[in-house]
Amino acid sequence: MKELVEFLKDKGTIFQRLQRVDLKSLGIKKRIGFFKGIDVEGAYWAIALIKRKSRIVQKDAKELEALVQNLPFEHAFKKKALLLQAPICSKAKALLEKEGWLVYDFM
Repeated sequence: MKELVEFLKDKGTIFQRLQRVDLKSLGIKKRIGFFKGIDVEGAYWAIALIKRKSRIVQKDAKELEALVQNLPFEHAFKKKALLLQAPICSKAKALLEKEGWLVYDFM
């Protein structure tokens, strides 16, 4: 988690609070590292960390957006970031950026 905080700090985002969300306890069987946080400006962040060898395609991008929209939190996420340790299809990246995601290569 320290690497994640340092990486996002280098990108210009400093968090007051950042915590890991256990998706399995919410009944979601995705193999995604998911974090929620509050930055110093008070905006809620959804941060997804994906590590895999296969390419992320549009289907995966749509599932990720649906996942964030359907999480049972009492607030909406103002900002969303995807940290990748995987190749991504250009159309999937464009779709995520259109939905307001910040896509970073986290190698």
